[in-house]
Amino acid sequence: MPDFDYDLFVIGGGSGGVRAARVSAGLGARVAIAEERYWGGTCVNVGCVPKKLFSYAAHFAEDFADAARFGWTVGELGFDWPTLRDNKTAEIERLNGVYDRMLRAAGVELLWGRARVADPHTVEVGGRRRTAAHILIAVGGWPYVPDIPGREHVVTSNEAFFLERLPGEIVVVGGGYVAVEFAGIFHGLGVKTTQLYRGPLFLRGFDDDIREHLAREMRKKGVDLRFDRDIREIGKENGRLAATLDDGSRIEADTIMYATGRRPLTRGIGLEEAGVVLDDDGSIPVDEHFRTSAPSILALGDAVGRFELTPVATAEGMAIARTLFGGRPTAVDYANVPSAVFGQPPIGTVGLTEAQARDLHGDDLDIYLSEFRPLKHTISLNEERTLMKIVAVRGTDAVVGVHMVGPDAGEMIQGFAVALKAGATKAVFDSTVGVHPTSAEEFVTMREAVRGGARKAAE
Repeated sequence: MPDFDYDLFVIGGGSGGVRAARVSAGLGARVAIAEERYWGGTCVNVGCVPKKLFSYAAHFAEDFADAARFGWTVGELGFDWPTLRDNKTAEIERLNGVYDRMLRAAGVELLWGRARVADPHTVEVGGRRRTAAHILIAVGGWPYVPDIPGREHVVTSNEAFFLERLPGEIVVVGGGYVAVEFAGIFHGLGVKTTQLYRGPLFLRGFDDDIREHLAREMRKKGVDLRFDRDIREIGKENGRLAATLDDGSRIEADTIMYATGRRPLTRGIGLEEAGVVLDDDGSIPVDEHFRTSAPSILALGDAVGRFELTPVATAEGMAIARTLFGGRPTAVDYANVPSAVFGQPPIGTVGLTEAQARDLHGDDLDIYLSEFRPLKHTISLNEERTLMKIVAVRGTDAVVGVHMVGPDAGEMIQGFAVALKAGATKAVFDSTVGVHPTSAEEFVTMREAVRGGARKAAE
């Protein structure tokens, strides 16, 4: 076997790359990792962690309003954007240091700089070449902004976390979870918020009842949702931004934020020259053990474009380490991966949507739905309503989907993900004693199906 400098060279210091590097080193491998921007990748720096912190901040306005009916007297309210922004940044910098120390403690060699693949076993960083038996591509993705006139005036989620000042009015463009979350965040912080999406309903791929319910709730809160609309061009007028929409109408705002998806950062780092096939969007096709078309080069996370979720990337990193150095060839089971959208209100979901279940099981379904005002809001008089949904296969009684919109949805859905992973049936749900009084107990007290078969799916 050739004598390489390392057993594994990881390009990219995000969650998946760091997990692969740490576990591989723990299994005795000689490992190096190269990063050009920040430890922790998108999630820690410009993704899930700061976004969740902002989501907490955005909800306080409603919490203060709700408190009055519970007897609390709340003084004059005020919000200081720099305080939130800078405290968030301090926490992220702390996490950057945690990642650095964890890697060093595991015995991983850390390299700063842009890494480029020179051949299937060679990586170049800062003008120096290093060889490795295996190279792992864990470069993540970057926000995509369509090529429209005036695109230079917009911000993406990367910049939104560091705005110098909070805008008075903002337009958020996009229909995915990032757009939904930021629309809720800015609205909750007191910004007049419009969300544009070119399709008829946002969150394509989520359950239709969930999508429709969230749209109703966001509109009740005052977010201006405009579907079937897109921006044609953007200009600057009197210090503000003016967007011309595809129907000829115009909208002005202080800030326009695009959340229209992300693209893998796989171009221009030597992959194609080294024999790695890339899809048109830059994602890397891999086999069940994350090998690319060049067997010594592997890839994971956003670079492969399967599930753009941090826990999935870390699971993939663990599988790679075990396969290469643990003597246990390991694949990742992508069934029943739970997820949350930290909107206002949040979504929690695991398993099949009703439309997906129909595609697999036809009309042999029972659908359970419950919409209600949570106990807290019977006193607060907040108009927000919770929606819970169970999708079950009638022939086997298997629960194949659990979905929710409402407070703590992300926290609740983790336990139901375990239940679905274990193969729980509707009878198991029904025989489980609920925790009273909670919203969560509704999932084990829904007894009557609201319909069999499946509804017509939204587009």
